[in-house]
Amino acid sequence: MQKLQFEPSWDKTLSPKDRKRIEEIYFETSLSNPANVQLTPLWQAVNHKGELLVTVLVHNFSQQVLLFHNKKLRYIENKEIIAEYIFNLPSLVIQRETSMPWTFIFPVESLKNRATLEKGHLEFVD
Repeated sequence: MQKLQFEPSWDKTLSPKDRKRIEEIYFETSLSNPANVQLTPLWQAVNHKGELLVTVLVHNFSQQVLLFHNKKLRYIENKEIIAEYIFNLPSLVIQRETSMPWTFIFPVESLKNRATLEKGHLEFVD
């Protein structure tokens, strides 16, 4: 059965408001899903370095541990590719049947277009 898990540093620093929002989205999206992995958007921002921060709820519905080694992700808004980057995140390990929030940071050099930070989503690139 799917469970929601927070990375320890998130668990300590997450505001009650953000935790409630994540839990609500988790309950809406975790009930039944045919996909092995789903990335549900939470929020997006640009930091002081100009990097794009995309926070999603990563749902691992599969029976396998999900690792982020050489995983290419693309951020899209209105069918336009905004950023694309290959992530190597040894600390991001999502156990089977587990959902976890995570922020993916796209470096400035990975940005292809300007983000509006509205109605965007992440997808895996094969």
